[in-house]
Amino acid sequence: MRATTEAEACVPAGGFGRRKVAPRACIVDRKPHLRAFLADTLEEHRFVTSECAGALELPVRLAEHQPDLLVIGATVDGIEAEAILDALAAARFAGCVLTIAPRETIMSDAIRRHGAERGLKMLPPLATPFSAQTLNLSLTPLLPQEPAPEPEIDVAEALKAGWLELWYQRCVDAHSLTPQGAEALLRMRHPNWGVVSPSAFVPDGNDPHYRALSEFVVKRAVADWHYLLDHQGPIDLSINLPVSFLNDDNALDDLAGWIPQHPAFGGLIVEVDAAEIVDHLPEMAEIGRRLRLRNVAIAIDKVGADWPALMYLDDFPFVELKVDRSFVTGCADDRLKRSVCKRIIELAGDYGARCTATGIETRADFQTAHELGFDKMQGYLFGKPMGLKKFARAAHARPVAIHD
Repeated sequence: MRATTEAEACVPAGGFGRRKVAPRACIVDRKPHLRAFLADTLEEHRFVTSECAGALELPVRLAEHQPDLLVIGATVDGIEAEAILDALAAARFAGCVLTIAPRETIMSDAIRRHGAERGLKMLPPLATPFSAQTLNLSLTPLLPQEPAPEPEIDVAEALKAGWLELWYQRCVDAHSLTPQGAEALLRMRHPNWGVVSPSAFVPDGNDPHYRALSEFVVKRAVADWHYLLDHQGPIDLSINLPVSFLNDDNALDDLAGWIPQHPAFGGLIVEVDAAEIVDHLPEMAEIGRRLRLRNVAIAIDKVGADWPALMYLDDFPFVELKVDRSFVTGCADDRLKRSVCKRIIELAGDYGARCTATGIETRADFQTAHELGFDKMQGYLFGKPMGLKKFARAAHARPVAIHD
């Protein structure tokens, strides 16, 4: 019979955190950038996070957020850690406490003993630098066993409550592997459910709130561009918009008015699904021509078996064809997928447009996409989508390297 771990002992019999939603964690550390790093890491494990700098702020955070896990960061000294543990005991904190330290020391052992003496559930300390695997071992027993929730949430509620944000996934040059802009992807940070994917809340094109959602995406992307300009320099961004938004003359005028007039702004790329482009090809071609004069260009996203519909156009005002991931993932071992990719690359080349491979997740697919002649690549092999601040920090990392 398997022994129960200390982490599993923290989980109540009725379910983690007495709730059927994402668990919550509060991070205590003196340095904001370390709190942000830990928050990003925990959110990838489905935690809803809150932060504070020390023991004085902690009672308010405990009352507001009712965390299931309290993380004491590496910059918290022994005296402050003792005050934190005393505050937890006074609040009758029933969750787990995880301390992070560079290594086992007299102080770290004393902190753990002090917490245990106060009746707190102290997890084994996490030594820095820690790997993803080490963190997984610490956190996995604390997570709900059921699949991540996908709640149905009204987009109007999400907009009003300020739960929506954009995450960014970088693209790379297929030859040099240097960063070549990023795609903005919509996410919702729900106070109970954690980070929720668009499938749970994005309405169809006929929803009356779709215009407001599209406006949010444009305005937030522009605001984020200014943030990234200050923190890493100019970057090319692309966003996703529906045909229903672009078909509205008033919306196009608004879009042009929101575009930055900054000399470092190279233009905005608007990605539109290939199926929508094909269904409205004459109108979208005209819109593409109009937008380019306003420093906005259209990229055709999720191009696949419908690529022949884009042939024989007299004018091609689109700057990029992005091949659907279903034809890229696994293309190394699938001759038909490689054939479709090659045809789309040739089509893009004939029109003088770029061609991007999406969904690159393995080195084999990367090699095949490189050999086929894609201009750009995008996928988990080069980085997952991440929040704005994390993306800005990641931009300072070394260029991507694909090793043998």
